[in-house]
Amino acid sequence: MKRIEALSDARTPLEEKLDLLRWVFTDPALDTQPFSFVNCVKVVSLSPLSPAPYFIGMVDSEEVRDWIRRRIGVWLTISVDSYPAWVQQAIAARPDWIASQLERNPQWLNEQLRRSYVEGDLFT
Repeated sequence: MKRIEALSDARTPLEEKLDLLRWVFTDPALDTQPFSFVNCVKVVSLSPLSPAPYFIGMVDSEEVRDWIRRRIGVWLTISVDSYPAWVQQAIAARPDWIASQLERNPQWLNEQLRRSYVEGDLFT
């Protein structure tokens, strides 16, 4: 649950944010599974041994999801804005494709950036 804080951190890599969001907004059929977002919210909010700074009592995981949902746009924009313009344009043009590449290989975007820096722009 502490990883959720990383969503608002501008230094958190885009692929990590997408991975966290997949976990938070997973298929509702999986909500009863161990280590699901819903079960983690339940454990953290109800256990006096949780890593939360204080015992907070029952928390509705849907309210937490709604809170995250309202902020996702800003958090993702902060991450995307940290990339060069050509990466920002690629993400805007094909967000689903970029997300699938990152899901397949979390280092994919870093590899593309490295390749661009090594090979340079052919038109400059």
